[in-house]
Amino acid sequence: MATGWTAYAYYPSVGGAAVMIMLFLIGVIIFTYQLIRTRAWLTIAALIGGMFETVGYIGRAMSGNQSPNWTLGPYIIQSTLLLIAPALFAATIYMILGRIIALVHGEHHSIIRLKWLTKIFVVGDCAGIMVQSKSATDNTGENVIIGGLLVQIIFFCFFLVIAIIFQRRIYRHPTVRSESPMIPWRKHFFSLYASSSLILIRSIVRFIEYIQGQEGYVITHEAFIYVFDAVPMFLVLCILIRFHPSEINGLLGESRVAAVGYGLRFVDVSPAM
Repeated sequence: MATGWTAYAYYPSVGGAAVMIMLFLIGVIIFTYQLIRTRAWLTIAALIGGMFETVGYIGRAMSGNQSPNWTLGPYIIQSTLLLIAPALFAATIYMILGRIIALVHGEHHSIIRLKWLTKIFVVGDCAGIMVQSKSATDNTGENVIIGGLLVQIIFFCFFLVIAIIFQRRIYRHPTVRSESPMIPWRKHFFSLYASSSLILIRSIVRFIEYIQGQEGYVITHEAFIYVFDAVPMFLVLCILIRFHPSEINGLLGESRVAAVGYGLRFVDVSPAM
């Protein structure tokens, strides 16, 4: 550890980290079980995001136990994994929108062609992940992290604009499938809005954190990482469990089993006609 190096402006809460470890671990176990049963492979990115959150808070718990003699290892773990995990959740959310549009035969209502929609946002997401992961533990890389977060925020805002425009168009000029009671696309669409909003709020707060720098109010108060990072990301995981995208996959003919209800009831699904 470098002389004069200080990992935190406070003593990290071991109890707070332990609570988040348990919550994320339970969520990851359920989400893994859903993936195994449904084979909804589009959820793999979000599952990895949940794993990163779990391990990230293990790193914070380790740092809390070391206070004030912090070592670099646990700090790197929590700093890197908690920074990039939300982008992995976002990757799954981007894919969900494309499948909803395909499910209701609504490509003509999208301002971006369906074959490019997911690719554009996932590529932008991956670029942000790589930039942030390479710079998360390097003080000289804070400007790069700020740039990576800004790119993610811009992409996410653009994504929400596309989703809103699509929703308005299909409400005004519905397709046959969008009005079918057998295709419950609306609940998945609003779950997409909810999870997207949570990630966007988290990203904006993180952006402010890095803009303020090491002496800023956000980074020197631990409450922010729980109120605006841990809790929102756990809620995103809960939303994906509750409104599991395997139902969309099943109606598209990509899966034969879907997780419904509160995520632990599985039903056979046939492709929508």
